[in-house]
Amino acid sequence: MQEITRYFLENWQLLLVPTAVFAIVMVAGLFARRILFSRLHNWAARTTSQIDDDTLQTLHGPFLLWVAILSLHLATQSAPLPPKASGLLSKVFLILWIVSLTIVASRLVALFIRHKGSALHGALPVTTLTQTLGRLFVISCGLLILLNTLGISITPILTALGVGGLAVALALQDTLSNLFAGFYLSIAGQVRAGDYIKLSSGEEGYVADTNWRSTTLRALANNYIVVPNAHLAQAILTNYHLPEKRMSLSIPVSVSYECDPDEIEQMLVEEAVAAAPDIPGLMANPSPFVRFIPGFGASSLDFTLICQVNEFVDQYLVQHELRKRIFRRFRRDGVQIPFPSRTVYMYNQQTVAPVDTTGGRRNAASA
Repeated sequence: MQEITRYFLENWQLLLVPTAVFAIVMVAGLFARRILFSRLHNWAARTTSQIDDDTLQTLHGPFLLWVAILSLHLATQSAPLPPKASGLLSKVFLILWIVSLTIVASRLVALFIRHKGSALHGALPVTTLTQTLGRLFVISCGLLILLNTLGISITPILTALGVGGLAVALALQDTLSNLFAGFYLSIAGQVRAGDYIKLSSGEEGYVADTNWRSTTLRALANNYIVVPNAHLAQAILTNYHLPEKRMSLSIPVSVSYECDPDEIEQMLVEEAVAAAPDIPGLMANPSPFVRFIPGFGASSLDFTLICQVNEFVDQYLVQHELRKRIFRRFRRDGVQIPFPSRTVYMYNQQTVAPVDTTGGRRNAASA
C-alpha cells in the first residue's frame, strides 16, 4: 500500500482518468438503482405477498455497495498501476464481491424460509434455529468458494477440524446437546412455534421461539419461560395444539336431589347451544352434551357439561360465561344448588352407661 501511495503522489495527473471513471460509473449506478427499485416497488405494491417487499428492502442497501465496488474496480483498471498492485486490488475487490453476495444470500434464504414456512400448511416450524441453519449453509458455501478463489486448499483445514472435533465436542457437551435437541424438535414437528404446551415439571405456555440453546415459552401471564432444548426433548409434555387446536371442556354442575335428571340435562344443553353464537371460542359443532357423571354426590346430583372450544386459552372465557348463564337459568326455573350437608346424631347422657373406673362397665339401672 505504501508503494501505491508513493506512486500516485509522484504521478497525481494519472488519477484524473480513474477519478472520472469512478464518478461516471457511480452516478450511472445510482441513477439505475433509483429507477430499478422504483419500478420494482411499484410492482411489489400490486401483489398481496409480503416476501417481495422484504426482498427489495434486503437488496436496497447492498446494491449501493455493489455499485461502489464496480466503480472502484473499473477505476483501478483504467489507472496505469504496476502489475503487482493491480493484481492485489483485483483480488481485494473479488473478496468483497464474494463476501457481500454471501451475506445477502444468507439473509434472503432466512427470509424465504420464514415466509414460505409460515404460509405452507404442514411445513416445518419456522424458528430462529431453522433460519440460522439455512444461513449457516449459505455462509459455508460462500466460505468454500472464497478459499478456492484465494487458492487455499481446504483438505488440511478439514483434517485439522476432524482432529480437533473430538476435543471441541468434549468441551461443549451441554451446548452441542442443546443444539442437536433443538434441531430434533424442529424436524420432528411435535413442538412447533405457536403451540401451547405444558411440561411434566409444570411449566406451560405458547412456544415463542427455538434457538440453538433453548426454547422460549410465553406464559399466559405474558412472561417468558426459557427451557433448555435438551430438557424439553426429554420431558413428558402435553401439546394442546396437536393433533388439532380444538379441545373438550368439562364443566361440573351440582343440583339438589329433588331435581329431575332429564330436566337438568335439557337445561344445560339448551344453555350451551344458545350461548355458542355469543361466546367467542365456544363451538356449536360438535354439539354440547351432558353426562350424569360423577353421579350421586354426598349432598347433590353431579352432572358434567361437555362442549368444544377452539383452542386452549378459550376455555377460561367460555367457562366464565356459561356458568353465569347456567346460574341465571337455575334461579329462574327454581333449581336449587345445595350446600354441603351433614347428619349429626345426638345422644342423651342419661341413656349411656357410666364407665367403671375399676375397669368394667356398671349397669345403667344400678346407677
